[in-house]
Amino acid sequence: MQNAGLDHLGLDWRYLAFDVRPEELGPAIAGARAMRFLGLNLTVPHKLLAVNLVDELDESARTWGAVNTIRFEARDARGAWQPLGTFDELPEDDRILARGFNTDADAIVRSLREDLGVEPAGAKVVLLGAGGAGRTAALRLAVEGVGKLWLVNRTTAKAATLADDIRQLHPATAVSVGYPKEPVDLLLNATSLGLKPSDSLPVDTEAFRLANARAVYDMVYRPAETPLLKAAADCGCRTANGIGMLLYQGARALELWTGRPAPVEVMRRALEANVYGVAPV
Repeated sequence: MQNAGLDHLGLDWRYLAFDVRPEELGPAIAGARAMRFLGLNLTVPHKLLAVNLVDELDESARTWGAVNTIRFEARDARGAWQPLGTFDELPEDDRILARGFNTDADAIVRSLREDLGVEPAGAKVVLLGAGGAGRTAALRLAVEGVGKLWLVNRTTAKAATLADDIRQLHPATAVSVGYPKEPVDLLLNATSLGLKPSDSLPVDTEAFRLANARAVYDMVYRPAETPLLKAAADCGCRTANGIGMLLYQGARALELWTGRPAPVEVMRRALEANVYGVAPV
């Protein structure tokens, strides 16, 4: 997706994937800075860890409390910080700033609307997961005016902490910990369960029947139909995977690095070809 976007923009850049252990994230960011990488994307489990590993947080990262995009910057001739990707040649001052952003929050809301037809305002939502992605989604849903929000996490204390944060930041939001007894408009999986074939369902179907959710959204996008989405479809739920969220957060990251509009449809075709095996047109 990103390489297709870069090619379309005529940029001689490459987007590469690296496996990094959580305890090595700090050195990895430092190494990318030293090698003059233009930026980074971060995924599970690095989004919360990175908040304390960058030099500056953009308002988006401060608001949502997680970092999924880093942009490296240098000072221009006027002393203002600018993305490395906008320099023809790096300035003599070799100090490089790592600025953290969050492009997930807007992406999840856009994908819910466009891919699932769910309007967050007033909706009853069960959110699975209270990690970086779950926290971002919960706070964004609160801003959107979600009707009721139930937080479910393997570690209940973590869900309770997130619920307390929401009550403090958004006191009008009705938030609870645990599964509801009533039907809901949306069940949203923000955990990583489903990435591996051996993974169990991220929802306890004895505590909450999938048929009680009108729609189910799984942030996992590979496989395209996760066990959760298959089970939900069998129950008659509307379903969508996380490919839309991935697309929109990635397009925004590309714009942050390049300072140019992202070719979203080009990126969409490349992404769908990779995930669904559909040849790009």
